[in-house]
Amino acid sequence: MSRRPGAQVVGWGQYLPRRVVTNDELAQQVETTNEWILERTGIRERRVAAPNETTATMAIRAAEQALRVANADPLDIDLIIVATATPDYLFPATACLVQRGIGATHAGAFDLEAGCTGFIYALAMGAQAIESGSCAQVLVIGAETLSRITNWTDRDTCVLFGDGAGAVLLHKGNGPGGILATALGADGTGADWLMLPAGGSRQPASSETVAAGLHTIHMDGRQVFRFATRIIPAAAREVVQRAGMALNEVDLVIAHQANLRILQGASERLGMPTEKMFSNIDHYGNTSAASIPIALCEAVEEGRVLPGQRIVLVGFGAGLTWGAVLLEWSGQPRMRRGWRRIIAALRRFWAAMLYRIRG
Repeated sequence: MSRRPGAQVVGWGQYLPRRVVTNDELAQQVETTNEWILERTGIRERRVAAPNETTATMAIRAAEQALRVANADPLDIDLIIVATATPDYLFPATACLVQRGIGATHAGAFDLEAGCTGFIYALAMGAQAIESGSCAQVLVIGAETLSRITNWTDRDTCVLFGDGAGAVLLHKGNGPGGILATALGADGTGADWLMLPAGGSRQPASSETVAAGLHTIHMDGRQVFRFATRIIPAAAREVVQRAGMALNEVDLVIAHQANLRILQGASERLGMPTEKMFSNIDHYGNTSAASIPIALCEAVEEGRVLPGQRIVLVGFGAGLTWGAVLLEWSGQPRMRRGWRRIIAALRRFWAAMLYRIRG
Protein backbone atom coordinates (compact mmCIF):
# COMPACT_ATOMS: atom_id res chain seq x y z
CA MET A 1 0.00 0.00 0.00
CA SER A 2 1.04 3.58 -0.55
CA ARG A 3 2.80 5.51 2.17
CA ARG A 4 0.82 8.62 1.21
CA PRO A 5 -0.60 9.95 4.49
CA GLY A 6 -4.35 10.31 4.30
CA ALA A 7 -5.83 9.84 7.77
CA GLN A 8 -4.36 11.21 10.97
CA VAL A 9 -5.34 10.43 14.56
CA VAL A 10 -6.39 13.81 15.99
CA GLY A 11 -8.32 12.63 19.06
CA TRP A 12 -8.22 9.66 21.41
CA GLY A 13 -10.18 8.54 24.45
CA GLN A 14 -10.99 5.59 26.66
CA TYR A 15 -13.50 4.51 29.27
CA LEU A 16 -13.12 1.78 31.87
CA PRO A 17 -15.74 0.67 34.40
CA ARG A 18 -15.04 1.46 38.04
CA ARG A 19 -15.51 -2.06 39.35
CA VAL A 20 -12.22 -3.96 39.67
CA VAL A 21 -12.27 -7.76 39.93
CA THR A 22 -8.99 -9.15 41.23
CA ASN A 23 -7.56 -12.63 40.84
CA ASP A 24 -8.13 -13.26 44.54
CA GLU A 25 -11.81 -12.49 44.08
CA LEU A 26 -12.05 -14.97 41.21
CA ALA A 27 -10.27 -17.56 43.35
CA GLN A 28 -13.29 -17.47 45.65
CA GLN A 29 -15.57 -18.46 42.75
CA VAL A 30 -13.54 -21.02 40.78
CA GLU A 31 -10.65 -23.35 41.52
CA THR A 32 -7.71 -21.08 40.83
CA THR A 33 -5.17 -18.81 42.54
CA ASN A 34 -3.69 -15.40 41.92
CA GLU A 35 -0.33 -17.04 41.23
CA TRP A 36 -1.82 -19.49 38.70
CA ILE A 37 -3.54 -16.73 36.73
CA LEU A 38 -0.58 -14.36 36.87
CA GLU A 39 1.93 -16.98 35.74
CA ARG A 40 -0.15 -18.13 32.76
CA THR A 41 -1.67 -14.86 31.59
CA GLY A 42 0.06 -11.88 33.22
CA ILE A 43 -3.34 -10.61 34.41
CA ARG A 44 -3.76 -9.27 37.96
CA GLU A 45 -7.20 -7.67 37.65
CA ARG A 46 -9.87 -6.69 35.16
CA ARG A 47 -12.75 -4.19 34.95
CA VAL A 48 -16.38 -5.29 34.94
CA ALA A 49 -19.26 -3.10 33.78
CA ALA A 50 -21.94 -2.00 36.23
CA PRO A 51 -25.52 -3.19 35.59
CA ASN A 52 -26.41 0.15 34.00
CA GLU A 53 -23.35 0.14 31.71
CA THR A 54 -23.42 -1.33 28.21
CA THR A 55 -21.18 -1.41 25.19
CA ALA A 56 -22.94 1.69 23.86
CA THR A 57 -22.68 3.74 27.05
CA MET A 58 -18.98 2.97 27.38
CA ALA A 59 -18.39 3.70 23.69
CA ILE A 60 -20.09 7.07 24.11
CA ARG A 61 -17.86 7.98 27.04
CA ALA A 62 -14.71 7.05 25.10
CA ALA A 63 -15.96 8.95 22.03
CA GLU A 64 -16.70 12.06 24.08
CA GLN A 65 -13.15 12.04 25.43
CA ALA A 66 -11.71 11.67 21.93
CA LEU A 67 -13.80 14.62 20.75
CA ARG A 68 -12.60 16.73 23.66
CA VAL A 69 -8.96 15.94 22.88
CA ALA A 70 -9.50 16.91 19.24
CA ASN A 71 -11.67 19.95 20.08
CA ALA A 72 -14.02 18.49 17.47
CA ASP A 73 -17.68 19.12 16.77
CA PRO A 74 -19.82 15.94 16.52
CA LEU A 75 -21.67 17.54 13.62
CA ASP A 76 -18.46 17.38 11.57
CA ILE A 77 -18.19 13.58 11.86
CA ASP A 78 -18.94 11.82 8.57
CA LEU A 79 -18.84 8.21 9.75
CA ILE A 80 -18.89 6.22 12.99
CA ILE A 81 -17.58 2.65 13.09
CA VAL A 82 -17.95 0.60 16.27
CA ALA A 83 -15.95 -2.62 16.48
CA THR A 84 -17.55 -5.00 18.96
CA ALA A 85 -18.46 -8.64 19.54
CA THR A 86 -20.88 -7.64 22.31
CA PRO A 87 -23.30 -5.11 20.80
CA ASP A 88 -26.21 -3.80 22.84
CA TYR A 89 -28.55 -5.43 20.31
CA LEU A 90 -28.23 -7.53 17.16
CA PHE A 91 -29.92 -4.50 15.63
CA PRO A 92 -29.92 -1.55 15.67
CA ALA A 93 -26.17 -1.12 15.42
CA THR A 94 -24.37 0.08 18.52
CA ALA A 95 -22.79 2.74 16.29
CA CYS A 96 -26.25 4.25 15.78
CA LEU A 97 -26.69 4.47 19.57
CA VAL A 98 -23.34 6.23 19.75
CA GLN A 99 -24.36 8.59 16.96
CA ARG A 100 -27.48 9.52 18.91
CA GLY A 101 -25.60 9.76 22.19
CA ILE A 102 -22.97 12.24 20.99
CA GLY A 103 -25.23 14.20 18.65
CA ALA A 104 -23.36 13.32 15.44
CA THR A 105 -26.48 13.76 13.35
CA HIS A 106 -24.65 14.05 10.02
CA ALA A 107 -22.71 10.79 10.41
CA GLY A 108 -23.30 7.42 8.90
CA ALA A 109 -22.92 4.60 11.43
CA PHE A 110 -22.33 0.86 11.41
CA ASP A 111 -20.89 -1.95 13.54
CA LEU A 112 -18.01 -4.18 12.52
CA GLU A 113 -17.43 -7.64 13.98
CA ALA A 114 -14.00 -9.21 13.56
CA GLY A 115 -13.49 -10.47 17.10
CA CYS A 116 -10.53 -9.02 18.96
CA THR A 117 -9.13 -7.73 15.64
CA GLY A 118 -12.21 -5.56 15.21
CA PHE A 119 -10.58 -2.23 16.04
CA ILE A 120 -7.78 -2.83 13.51
CA TYR A 121 -10.33 -3.66 10.80
CA ALA A 122 -12.38 -0.59 11.71
CA LEU A 123 -9.32 1.65 11.71
CA ALA A 124 -8.36 0.39 8.27
CA MET A 125 -11.89 0.98 6.96
CA GLY A 126 -11.95 4.48 8.45
CA ALA A 127 -8.59 5.36 6.93
CA GLN A 128 -9.68 4.08 3.52
CA ALA A 129 -12.89 6.13 3.71
CA ILE A 130 -10.79 9.25 4.25
CA GLU A 131 -8.21 8.36 1.59
CA SER A 132 -10.99 7.76 -0.95
CA GLY A 133 -12.33 11.25 -0.37
CA SER A 134 -15.76 10.06 0.77
CA CYS A 135 -15.17 11.18 4.38
CA ALA A 136 -13.14 13.91 6.05
CA GLN A 137 -13.64 12.80 9.65
CA VAL A 138 -14.27 9.28 10.99
CA LEU A 139 -14.82 8.16 14.58
CA VAL A 140 -13.49 4.63 15.21
CA ILE A 141 -14.39 2.86 18.45
CA GLY A 142 -13.59 -0.51 20.00
CA ALA A 143 -15.94 -1.38 22.85
CA GLU A 144 -16.84 -4.58 24.69
CA THR A 145 -18.94 -5.83 27.59
CA LEU A 146 -17.44 -9.31 27.67
CA SER A 147 -18.56 -9.88 31.26
CA ARG A 148 -22.07 -10.47 29.85
CA ILE A 149 -20.94 -13.44 27.74
CA THR A 150 -18.31 -14.89 30.09
CA ASN A 151 -18.89 -18.21 31.84
CA TRP A 152 -17.90 -17.25 35.37
CA THR A 153 -17.70 -20.93 36.39
CA ASP A 154 -15.08 -21.80 33.72
CA ARG A 155 -11.65 -21.05 35.16
CA ASP A 156 -9.97 -21.35 31.76
CA THR A 157 -11.88 -18.37 30.33
CA CYS A 158 -13.35 -16.32 33.18
CA VAL A 159 -9.90 -15.18 34.30
CA LEU A 160 -9.12 -13.66 30.91
CA PHE A 161 -11.74 -11.11 30.01
CA GLY A 162 -12.71 -7.57 30.98
CA ASP A 163 -14.87 -4.66 29.85
CA GLY A 164 -14.00 -1.25 28.43
CA ALA A 165 -13.96 1.05 25.41
CA GLY A 166 -11.44 3.05 23.42
CA ALA A 167 -11.88 5.51 20.56
CA VAL A 168 -9.88 7.52 18.05
CA LEU A 169 -10.96 10.35 15.78
CA LEU A 170 -9.47 10.27 12.29
CA HIS A 171 -9.19 13.38 10.14
CA LYS A 172 -7.89 14.05 6.67
CA GLY A 173 -4.21 14.85 7.07
CA ASN A 174 -2.74 18.18 6.05
CA GLY A 175 0.87 17.42 6.98
CA PRO A 176 3.31 14.68 7.93
CA GLY A 177 2.21 11.68 9.94
CA GLY A 178 -0.86 9.51 9.79
CA ILE A 179 -1.73 5.97 8.80
CA LEU A 180 0.98 4.73 6.47
CA ALA A 181 -0.14 1.16 5.77
CA THR A 182 -2.67 -1.49 6.75
CA ALA A 183 -2.77 -5.28 6.45
CA LEU A 184 -5.80 -7.49 7.12
CA GLY A 185 -6.23 -11.26 7.01
CA ALA A 186 -8.49 -14.14 7.98
CA ASP A 187 -8.55 -17.94 8.15
CA GLY A 188 -12.02 -19.40 8.60
CA THR A 189 -10.65 -22.92 9.11
CA GLY A 190 -10.03 -21.90 12.73
CA ALA A 191 -13.52 -20.54 13.30
CA ASP A 192 -14.40 -23.23 15.85
CA TRP A 193 -11.46 -22.37 18.10
CA LEU A 194 -13.04 -19.21 19.49
CA MET A 195 -16.77 -18.68 19.30
CA LEU A 196 -20.12 -17.92 20.90
CA PRO A 197 -22.06 -21.02 19.78
CA ALA A 198 -25.69 -19.93 20.25
CA GLY A 199 -27.80 -16.84 19.73
CA GLY A 200 -27.40 -16.62 15.96
CA SER A 201 -29.36 -18.16 13.11
CA ARG A 202 -27.63 -21.55 13.43
CA GLN A 203 -28.63 -22.08 17.07
CA PRO A 204 -31.32 -19.56 18.03
CA ALA A 205 -31.79 -18.86 21.71
CA SER A 206 -33.84 -21.47 23.54
CA SER A 207 -34.13 -22.91 27.02
CA GLU A 208 -31.88 -25.74 25.85
CA THR A 209 -29.09 -23.48 24.58
CA VAL A 210 -29.20 -21.41 27.75
CA ALA A 211 -29.08 -24.52 29.95
CA ALA A 212 -26.12 -25.85 27.95
CA GLY A 213 -24.16 -22.61 28.42
CA LEU A 214 -23.95 -21.97 24.70
CA HIS A 215 -24.35 -18.21 25.07
CA THR A 216 -20.91 -17.81 26.65
CA ILE A 217 -17.41 -17.76 25.21
CA HIS A 218 -16.02 -21.13 24.10
CA MET A 219 -12.31 -21.27 23.32
CA ASP A 220 -9.63 -23.80 22.47
CA GLY A 221 -6.93 -21.92 24.35
CA ARG A 222 -4.03 -24.02 23.13
CA GLN A 223 -4.86 -23.57 19.45
CA VAL A 224 -5.53 -19.84 19.84
CA PHE A 225 -2.23 -19.40 21.69
CA ARG A 226 -0.27 -21.13 18.92
CA PHE A 227 -2.02 -19.06 16.27
CA ALA A 228 -1.42 -15.79 18.11
CA THR A 229 2.29 -16.28 18.72
CA ARG A 230 2.76 -16.92 15.00
CA ILE A 231 0.44 -14.32 13.49
CA ILE A 232 1.31 -11.21 15.54
CA PRO A 233 4.94 -11.04 14.32
CA ALA A 234 3.89 -12.05 10.80
CA ALA A 235 1.26 -9.29 10.59
CA ALA A 236 3.64 -6.72 12.07
CA ARG A 237 6.30 -7.57 9.49
CA GLU A 238 3.78 -7.45 6.65
CA VAL A 239 2.45 -3.98 7.46
CA VAL A 240 5.97 -2.57 7.88
CA GLN A 241 7.02 -4.05 4.53
CA ARG A 242 3.94 -2.59 2.85
CA ALA A 243 5.06 0.84 4.01
CA GLY A 244 8.52 0.23 2.53
CA MET A 245 10.15 0.35 5.94
CA ALA A 246 12.18 -1.91 8.23
CA LEU A 247 11.32 -3.19 11.70
CA ASN A 248 14.15 -1.21 13.26
CA GLU A 249 12.35 1.98 12.17
CA VAL A 250 9.39 1.11 14.42
CA ASP A 251 9.40 2.84 17.80
CA LEU A 252 6.57 0.95 19.53
CA VAL A 253 4.30 -2.05 19.01
CA ILE A 254 0.85 -2.03 20.60
CA ALA A 255 -0.61 -5.50 20.22
CA HIS A 256 -3.94 -6.95 21.29
CA GLN A 257 -3.73 -7.56 25.02
CA ALA A 258 -4.71 -11.21 25.26
CA ASN A 259 -1.90 -12.87 27.20
CA LEU A 260 1.45 -11.58 28.44
CA ARG A 261 3.23 -14.72 27.21
CA ILE A 262 1.90 -14.05 23.70
CA LEU A 263 3.30 -10.52 23.82
CA GLN A 264 6.67 -11.75 25.08
CA GLY A 265 6.81 -14.44 22.41
CA ALA A 266 5.95 -11.94 19.68
CA SER A 267 8.66 -9.59 20.92
CA GLU A 268 11.24 -12.39 20.71
CA ARG A 269 10.17 -13.43 17.20
CA LEU A 270 10.36 -9.84 16.00
CA GLY A 271 13.78 -9.44 17.56
CA MET A 272 12.57 -6.39 19.45
CA PRO A 273 13.45 -5.38 22.99
CA THR A 274 10.55 -5.90 25.40
CA GLU A 275 10.33 -2.16 26.11
CA LYS A 276 9.12 -1.67 22.52
CA MET A 277 6.12 -3.97 23.17
CA PHE A 278 3.55 -2.01 25.17
CA SER A 279 1.51 -3.91 27.74
CA ASN A 280 -1.26 -3.04 30.20
CA ILE A 281 -2.84 -6.50 30.36
CA ASP A 282 -2.11 -6.80 34.08
CA HIS A 283 -4.72 -4.13 34.86
CA TYR A 284 -7.46 -4.86 32.32
CA GLY A 285 -7.15 -8.39 30.95
CA ASN A 286 -8.44 -9.12 27.47
CA THR A 287 -10.99 -6.48 26.43
CA SER A 288 -11.22 -7.81 22.87
CA ALA A 289 -11.78 -5.03 20.30
CA ALA A 290 -11.28 -2.39 23.01
CA SER A 291 -7.81 -3.53 24.05
CA ILE A 292 -5.71 -1.80 21.38
CA PRO A 293 -7.36 1.65 21.59
CA ILE A 294 -7.27 1.52 25.40
CA ALA A 295 -3.57 0.60 25.27
CA LEU A 296 -2.91 3.37 22.74
CA CYS A 297 -4.53 5.95 25.02
CA GLU A 298 -2.47 4.79 27.98
CA ALA A 299 0.73 4.80 25.95
CA VAL A 300 0.03 8.41 25.00
CA GLU A 301 -0.70 9.33 28.62
CA GLU A 302 2.55 7.72 29.76
CA GLY A 303 4.59 9.61 27.19
CA ARG A 304 5.44 6.45 25.28
CA VAL A 305 3.98 7.89 22.05
CA LEU A 306 5.49 11.11 20.72
CA PRO A 307 5.06 13.08 17.47
CA GLY A 308 7.09 11.58 14.65
CA GLN A 309 7.25 8.10 16.14
CA ARG A 310 6.16 5.08 14.12
CA ILE A 311 3.78 2.70 15.86
CA VAL A 312 2.49 -0.71 14.82
CA LEU A 313 -0.97 -1.64 16.06
CA VAL A 314 -1.52 -5.37 15.61
CA GLY A 315 -4.26 -7.79 16.65
CA PHE A 316 -5.76 -11.24 16.22
CA GLY A 317 -9.12 -12.68 17.10
CA ALA A 318 -12.09 -14.92 16.42
CA GLY A 319 -12.73 -15.79 12.84
CA LEU A 320 -9.85 -16.37 12.82
CA THR A 321 -8.83 -12.84 11.92
CA TRP A 322 -5.72 -10.73 12.16
CA GLY A 323 -4.56 -7.30 11.10
CA ALA A 324 -2.04 -4.53 11.59
CA VAL A 325 -1.82 -0.78 11.08
CA LEU A 326 1.36 1.27 10.84
CA LEU A 327 0.97 4.92 11.76
CA GLU A 328 3.28 7.84 12.20
CA TRP A 329 2.05 9.73 15.24
CA SER A 330 1.24 13.36 14.66
CA GLY A 331 -0.47 13.98 17.99
CA GLN A 332 -1.81 17.26 16.68
CA PRO A 333 -5.41 17.84 17.76
CA ARG A 334 -7.42 20.11 15.47
CA MET A 335 -8.09 23.46 17.14
CA ARG A 336 -11.29 25.40 16.66
CA ARG A 337 -12.25 28.86 17.74
CA GLY A 338 -13.51 29.27 21.30
CA TRP A 339 -17.15 29.96 20.47
CA ARG A 340 -17.36 26.81 18.35
CA ARG A 341 -15.93 24.73 21.21
CA ILE A 342 -18.62 26.08 23.52
CA ILE A 343 -21.40 25.32 21.03
CA ALA A 344 -20.02 21.82 20.44
CA ALA A 345 -19.89 21.18 24.19
CA LEU A 346 -23.51 22.29 24.58
CA ARG A 347 -24.57 20.04 21.71
CA ARG A 348 -22.82 17.07 23.28
CA PHE A 349 -24.45 17.84 26.64
CA TRP A 350 -27.97 18.01 25.26
CA ALA A 351 -27.43 14.96 23.05
CA ALA A 352 -26.23 12.96 26.08
CA MET A 353 -29.19 14.17 28.16
CA LEU A 354 -31.62 13.16 25.41
CA TYR A 355 -29.96 9.75 25.12
CA ARG A 356 -30.29 9.12 28.87
CA ILE A 357 -33.92 10.30 28.92
CA ARG A 358 -34.80 7.95 26.07
CA GLY A 359 -32.93 5.17 27.86
